[in-house]
Amino acid sequence: MKYKLDNEEKEILNEYENDEYVEISDMEKEIKKHSEYAKATFTKNKRINIRISQRDLEHIQRIALEEGIPYQTLIASLIHKYTSGKLVEKDKILINS
Repeated sequence: MKYKLDNEEKEILNEYENDEYVEISDMEKEIKKHSEYAKATFTKNKRINIRISQRDLEHIQRIALEEGIPYQTLIASLIHKYTSGKLVEKDKILINS
């Protein structure tokens, strides 16, 4: 039975075949470090109150409903993406052809 690779798996295979794949020397340490990052990212230990327009809130709630997540989670995700520099405007996305 043949297994169809997804894009990420194809990328990993290509890097391995081209001797570009770099093995991590201390995997346990890396796993622990990234586990701590993940825990810190999802630790919600502060509460804030903000005022936004009803129109914006309804739009956020509609998007969250389409995504199948609570709207508060969507707002927290947007704030996290913005503060970590990962929030990208639609008109600034480069399309690779």
